[in-house]
Amino acid sequence: MSEVPQPPHRRRAHTSTRDLARYAGLFAERTTVMRSSAMRDLMAITARAEVISLAGGLPDTSTFPAQSFAAQMTRIAQESVAEALQYGPTEGFEETKDCILEVMAAEGMLPDPEDVIVTTGGQQAIDLVCKTLVDRGDVVICEAPTYPGAVPVFCSYQADVIQIECDDDGMRVEQLEILLGELCREGRRPKFVYTVPTFQNPAGVTMSLERRQRLVELARAHEMLVVEDNPYGLLRYGGEPLPSLYQLDGGDFVIYLGTFSKILSPGIRLGWAVAPPPVMEKIIIGKQAVDLCTSTLTQYFVREYFAEGRWRRYVEDLVEIYRSRRDVMLAALEEHFPAEATWTEPQGGLFIWATLPEYIDTGDLLAKALRTDVAFVPGQAAYIDERGRNSMRLNFSGVDEDEIREGIRRIGRVIAEQVDLYGALTGDRPQAPAGGAEDTGGIGSRPNPATSMSDSPETDSVVLPFRRTGEGAA
Repeated sequence: MSEVPQPPHRRRAHTSTRDLARYAGLFAERTTVMRSSAMRDLMAITARAEVISLAGGLPDTSTFPAQSFAAQMTRIAQESVAEALQYGPTEGFEETKDCILEVMAAEGMLPDPEDVIVTTGGQQAIDLVCKTLVDRGDVVICEAPTYPGAVPVFCSYQADVIQIECDDDGMRVEQLEILLGELCREGRRPKFVYTVPTFQNPAGVTMSLERRQRLVELARAHEMLVVEDNPYGLLRYGGEPLPSLYQLDGGDFVIYLGTFSKILSPGIRLGWAVAPPPVMEKIIIGKQAVDLCTSTLTQYFVREYFAEGRWRRYVEDLVEIYRSRRDVMLAALEEHFPAEATWTEPQGGLFIWATLPEYIDTGDLLAKALRTDVAFVPGQAAYIDERGRNSMRLNFSGVDEDEIREGIRRIGRVIAEQVDLYGALTGDRPQAPAGGAEDTGGIGSRPNPATSMSDSPETDSVVLPFRRTGEGAA
C-alpha cells in the first residue's frame, strides 16, 4: 500500500521585506490606522503563572462555585442539549433578555425587551455601535483617559476622536459643552459621546449627578447620542448609587451597554446593548453580518444560573473580595510609590489610575517591570494622542492580596530606579516616598504619608506560589 504524499512544510511566518510588499497592496485602507489592544498584547505574557498581572480587567473566576457550574451544565445536557447546540435568534433569546432586565432593574432601569440585543461580550457592543453610526472622519467624543479597549475600535472605523479631560468627578462636561458649540459653528455633528460614567475604566472615577444631568440635557439639545458603557455599576465598595444616564434620559438619546463579564464570567462572552428602536434595527443587521447570533450554549448557561436565584449573593461576595483587594493595593501604593505620584481611590470597579512624575514613561517602565514578572497597562493606551505617558492602569481584582502587595512592591522598585537615575542625571533629588503630595486638581490624590521607599531594603523579589489554572491566573 503506497504512502499518502505529505505536503511540504511551510514557513511559520512571512516576514521578509519582499513578503510584506507582496501583501501590502491587498490591505484595506483602514488597516493603516488600526491599533492593537494593549491588554490583548500582554495576554501571552501575563498568562504565565510566574507573572503577577495587574494589567487586564480580570474578575476572579475562581470564586464561582464549581458544583453550581457542573449542575447547570448537567441540566442543559439532560434537558436542552439540542437547542443549546443550535443557532439562535440574532437578537438573543427572550430568556436571556429576562436575565438582562433583572440585572438592569437592580440599578433602577426598566427597558423594553424589544430595545435589547444580546452581544458577544461588551466589546462587540462597542464595535456594533461604531459599525452602525460611524463613517470615516465622523466625530466621536470620549473621556480622557478612556477605556483602552475602545481606542482600537474607534481607530478601526477611522473616527475623528476628540477626548474631554476627566477629574475626580468624571468627564468635565463644561468642556464638552464648549466643544459642542465649536463643532456646531463648524457644521459638524458628533455621532456620539462615549463614556463609562460609573467607576470609569481606567481612572476609577465616577461622574457626578450634576454632570450626568447636564450631559443628558446636552444630548437632547444637540440631538446627539450618548453611549453609556456600564460594566461595573454593581461592583460598589462605598458611596451611594447614582442614576444611570439611561435612567435620566429614558432611552431617547442614550445607548446603554452592559456585560456579564464582570458579574458572572468573561469566558461566557455575553454582553448586551439597549438602543432606541431605529438604531437597534441597524445594530441587528450589523450583527447578522458579524456572527449571526451570540452563543446559544452560553445563553442557556446564563438562563440556568439566574434560575437558581443566587446571582445577587454571588455579586455581593465579589464586592467583599474586591473591596479588600482595593484597600490592599491602596496601602501598597502608599508604601512603595514615590511622593510625587498620585492615584485614584475608586468607590467601585476594578481599577486604580496612578500618575507618576512627568519624566517617567510608563511604556518604558513596563518593559523593565516585565523583567521582574509584573505587568500593568501603560496610560498611553487610554488616549488617542500621545498623552498618558506617565500614567498606568492597575487592576486589583484578578490576583490575591499577597500578589497585589508583591506586584506593587516590584513596580515601586523599578520606579525608584528611574527616580534615582533622574536625580543622578539632573542633580534634582526628588522626594522619596510617599505621602503628602499636593492635589494638583487632576485625577487622583495622596491623602496619607507612608514609609520612605529609600528606607526599603534592596531585597530580591519575593517568590510567590504559582497560581493554579482558573484561580486568577489570567
